[in-house]
Amino acid sequence: MKHFKFLSEMHRENNVPPPEHPMLSLLRITPGMTLNFNEFTCDFYMIGLKNVRAGHWLYGRTRFDHDKGSMVFWKPRQVIEIKNLEFENDGYILLFHEDFLLGSTLQSEINKYAFFDYETDEALHLSPKEEKTMLRLFDSLVTEYGNNEDEFSRDIIIANINAMLNYAERYYKRQFLNRKPLVGKTVSAFNHFLDNYLKEDKLPEEGLPSVTSMASALHISPRYLSDLLKMETGKTAQELIHIFLINEAKNKLRASGENVSEIAYSLGFENMSYFSKLFKKETGLTPKDFKKQFLN
Repeated sequence: MKHFKFLSEMHRENNVPPPEHPMLSLLRITPGMTLNFNEFTCDFYMIGLKNVRAGHWLYGRTRFDHDKGSMVFWKPRQVIEIKNLEFENDGYILLFHEDFLLGSTLQSEINKYAFFDYETDEALHLSPKEEKTMLRLFDSLVTEYGNNEDEFSRDIIIANINAMLNYAERYYKRQFLNRKPLVGKTVSAFNHFLDNYLKEDKLPEEGLPSVTSMASALHISPRYLSDLLKMETGKTAQELIHIFLINEAKNKLRASGENVSEIAYSLGFENMSYFSKLFKKETGLTPKDFKKQFLN
C-alpha cells in the first residue's frame, strides 16, 4: 500500500495536476469527471463535499454512503480508496498536510472534532441551506488558494477550515437529533450488549468490555458511538459502561455473601483501587461502606 508524505507525490501518482501549495491542495470536481485513487495512506487531512452519481470511496476499510450533499472527513494515516467516483454536481476535496497547521490554534484543537474518527457509513448529510454555507466556505478557499501567497494567506485559509469544522460539528448534532429512531435503536442495542455480556459471564474471563469492542459489535466507530450516546443520554459510552457495572456491583453488594474483592473480580475489575474509586465516584460511598448499610 502506498503512503504519501507529500501532496505533489500523491497528485503525480494519480494523474492530478500539481498543487498550487506544497502543503495544501483543493480539487474542484465537475460533472463528468471520474476519480480513482488506489488504496493509500497519507500525512494529510482531507475534507470532501460531494454529490455522487456512481462509484464509492472507502475509509478505514468501510464504505461511505452517497446521499446528496454529504461531507466526509479523513485524518492522517487512515486507509483510503476511491473507485470510479462520478459527481452529479460540482464537488470539492480539500487536502492539507498536518504540518500546515503548525503553530496555529487549530493544530491543538483539531483532535476535538470526533468526526475525523467516524470510520463507518456516517457521512455528514447536509440540508440545502447547510450545503450553501459549506459551499461559500469552499469558494472562499478557492479564491485564496488562487491568489498569490502573502503573509495573510495561511491565516485566512486556516480560519476558513476552522469555520468549516465548527459548522460540521453543529450539523452533526442536528443529524443526531434528526435520526432519533436510529439513535434509540443504538442505545437499546448498547444496553442489550451489556446485558448479554453479563449473562454470558464474560466479565471474569474477558474483563471489562471496551468501547472499541462494543462499537465493533454494533458496526459503528467508537467515536461515533460515544457522540451518539452522549447526545441521547448525556453520558459517553465509557461512562455508561461504568454506570452499568456499578449498578450490578450494588446489586451484588446488597444480596451476595461475596466480599468486595470477589465481587470486583466477578465484574471484570482486576484493580481493586480502580473499582473502589469508580464505585465511590458513582455512589458517594466506598464498596465496603455501601455493603455495611445492608449488613446492619
